[in-house]
Amino acid sequence: MACAFVFDAYGTLFDVHAAIGRHRAAAGPDADRFSEIWRSKQLEYTWTLTLAGRYVDFWTLTEHALDFAFARFPSVDRALRPELLDAYWTLDAFADARAGLRGLKARGLSTAILSNGSPKMLTAAVDAAGIGGDLDAVLSVDAIRRYKPRPEVYALVTERFGIAPADVVFVSSNRWDVMGAASFGFRTAWINRAKAPEEYGPAPDAVLGDLNGLAAMSG
Repeated sequence: MACAFVFDAYGTLFDVHAAIGRHRAAAGPDADRFSEIWRSKQLEYTWTLTLAGRYVDFWTLTEHALDFAFARFPSVDRALRPELLDAYWTLDAFADARAGLRGLKARGLSTAILSNGSPKMLTAAVDAAGIGGDLDAVLSVDAIRRYKPRPEVYALVTERFGIAPADVVFVSSNRWDVMGAASFGFRTAWINRAKAPEEYGPAPDAVLGDLNGLAAMSG
């Protein structure tokens, strides 16, 4: 039986495209592609830096990725930069986030976030979404200065709760993150909101379209 459900933050609980969504009209016709590049470069920087044995905090990488997106899509007015960055501090939570967390807490289960995000970013996002009361811990890679999917990151969970990997269900919308968690020994749930094709291995224990079916994994 699972003792703890641990969630990725960005893309799983919080909508990473909400920032551009708030300024879609001002961003123009390239808004969606701009947001996709912003997100993909943000993640790419975490992987390449970790492979190189270097660390730069996630907020700085978010800024650098945004600057790359502006360079890639000059049609998007660079004057939007401060507004987009401000919006990233308070990204919208997905509609199922609060209900999903509260449902698990009602069953007596521990809940946590494990994220690449910096502590300040995570505090702002959790506070804006009003989900702090439904979380037992908010864990950031900043504590070890390495990014997912390094196994040391997932070990933050077992160390915090004093449990074995098999007692954790790790929940993420990022298939590469699910791979890393499963390789560490967690049970995993892939929240495939985008209906993306399967990739990597090992396979997740569950593939769900949203967070509403997680309770079934508690037994």
